[in-house]
Amino acid sequence: MRGEQGRAHDRSWLEWALGQVEADANRSADTHLHVFPLPPEWGVSLYVKDESVHPTGSLKHRLARSLVLYGLCSGWIEKGTTLVEASSGSTAVSEAYFARLLGLPFVAVMPATTVREKCELIEFYGGRCHLVDSPGAIYAEAERLAAECDGHYLDQFTYAERATDWRGNNNIAESMFAQLGREPHPVPDWVVVGAGTGGTSATIGRYLRYNQLPTSLCVVDPEGSAFARSWTSGDAGVTAAGSRIEGIGRPRVEPSFVPEVVDRMIEVPDAASVAAMRWGSARMGRVAGGSTGTNLWGACQLVAELVAQGRHGSVVTLLCDDGRRYAHSYYDDDWVAARGWDLGGPTRVLDHFLATGTWDEAQGS
Repeated sequence: MRGEQGRAHDRSWLEWALGQVEADANRSADTHLHVFPLPPEWGVSLYVKDESVHPTGSLKHRLARSLVLYGLCSGWIEKGTTLVEASSGSTAVSEAYFARLLGLPFVAVMPATTVREKCELIEFYGGRCHLVDSPGAIYAEAERLAAECDGHYLDQFTYAERATDWRGNNNIAESMFAQLGREPHPVPDWVVVGAGTGGTSATIGRYLRYNQLPTSLCVVDPEGSAFARSWTSGDAGVTAAGSRIEGIGRPRVEPSFVPEVVDRMIEVPDAASVAAMRWGSARMGRVAGGSTGTNLWGACQLVAELVAQGRHGSVVTLLCDDGRRYAHSYYDDDWVAARGWDLGGPTRVLDHFLATGTWDEAQGS
């Protein structure tokens, strides 16, 4: 049992660590909300919240900060604790950043298919990459490594939905609605997000209910993911092959996914995600990743529905991460072709949408 001096020393380090994390948040201005260019005569606005401007370049910066704060305040992270995470890459990049900020070792357990650019960013922040052949093996391997070194397994897939305060306190929903305050339609008809851990959709869905807002939540799910199948069937035990769109979609339903707060799910083919990523980046002037393409595919579909109904309103979605991480994957034509993805059809659907305001997937045939 620790003596009084040991406890005082631990509390002193904890206070320092909390101060470091909060100072980082204070230094980082909130992310920007951009207007996606749509014909003004439609009377519908599409907004894209640009999470790529976080210090570590993705939406996962918010999650990493929350997970580290949760671990610190729960007594799981102390001076010298090795942090371990199971990740497809972006969360681990952000956690490596916070580990370096606190002077803690960090190990990321990731699928061997994770793009090299993400591995390099983790290593830049002083972390170590531990790659496994099977994406489904990352959970047990991260838990094993944490136990082996007496470290802390951050476990984003379990703790994402509870580490963030969904009632407010600078979460993404609070920020989004504050930025919409002076817009023509400040209460959107839809918020559109993907699900990786499920933490973002849980936070936004709970926030909408807590504040009694009429906004609906749509979760877009990439090909090969278990979330949409589970939501439709009501079976939490559904498994799938796994997503090829990094950062969203999972081979199993993660503990942080809360289906009860989701109003609608749209399944998005991989080729549509990549086509929408490129199409949207060209029109926003910002290079986005594949999960942003998934978001845009669903968001444009919902905009078209509002137009078809003759309703004025707004839809909000996220630019999840910096697309430069995917220069040798989603933006590489040979890499895309090797996976059998024909981007021509989905691009025609999107071009037709922008020209007419209608959503017609037959245009992609």
